Amino acid sequence: MPLHPALTRDRVAVVTGAASGIGLAAAIKLAELGLKLCLADVDAAALDRAAAEVARHAASPANVRAVVADVSRREDVQRLKDQAYESFGEVAFLMNNAGVKGGGGLLGDPARWRKILDVNLWGVIHGVQVFAPAMIAQRTPCAIVNTGSKQGITCPPGETAYNVAKAGVKVVTEALAHELRNIEGCAVTAHLLVPGFTFTGFTKVRVAEKPAAAWTPEQVIDFMLAAMTVGDFYILCPDNDVTRAIDERRILWAAQDLIENRPALSRWHPDFKQAFADFMKAEREG
Repeated sequence: MPLHPALTRDRVAVVTGAASGIGLAAAIKLAELGLKLCLADVDAAALDRAAAEVARHAASPANVRAVVADVSRREDVQRLKDQAYESFGEVAFLMNNAGVKGGGGLLGDPARWRKILDVNLWGVIHGVQVFAPAMIAQRTPCAIVNTGSKQGITCPPGETAYNVAKAGVKVVTEALAHELRNIEGCAVTAHLLVPGFTFTGFTKVRVAEKPAAAWTPEQVIDFMLAAMTVGDFYILCPDNDVTRAIDERRILWAAQDLIENRPALSRWHPDFKQAFADFMKAEREG
């Protein structure tokens, strides 16, 4: 299957949060496809290890650059962009993937809230605002992928700050896609990556071995590349436990809270426990 036209040999990809997990899997896969890589992460030691690993999969070690960057700082993202263009002359693929783990209860620590929003939301905004104008001006096929979360769509209780950040990423990416398609001659596409349960560094804090239900980061990237090829904007990943059909029913229920004027987050409201179970059962029986 042919890939998105941005993902061709000798073109240039920038991946944030590239030191581990989905970001590292993306970098390795792109290197195998012959792209040149500019990798960014806030963890310098982990980034050096990741860059060395990615270089082993690249056509040449010279095709891989590592830039220590905190995406919550616009000046760091600007420096990342400058180094990518100085090193390789263009950027064809941008993956705004850097993030910090969940948390941030509604009445929780304000500092934790700020950290989550600064990295998970502002990091994406910075990436879009800094890179997109130059990518548009290239007039060559390009793509921007922002990593979202199902929590930013269904908003389960308990990690409100994380949900807010990822909901914001969804809104930003939708707006980006709309703006790009209304720019005459623009060859840049936008995509929202929505992983399912994935065994990453965040998961490893809780469990040492990959749960049977989880996908690997490599599976997520393979799914992403296939979805980009057919032009999908919403790249809604399943996992080994949750199917696309289950996700669709959960998302539909959440949307119907507003339409039917149900209590907020009714999926987790005791009065709607049976109704939600019946709703999901209808999917399985259908």
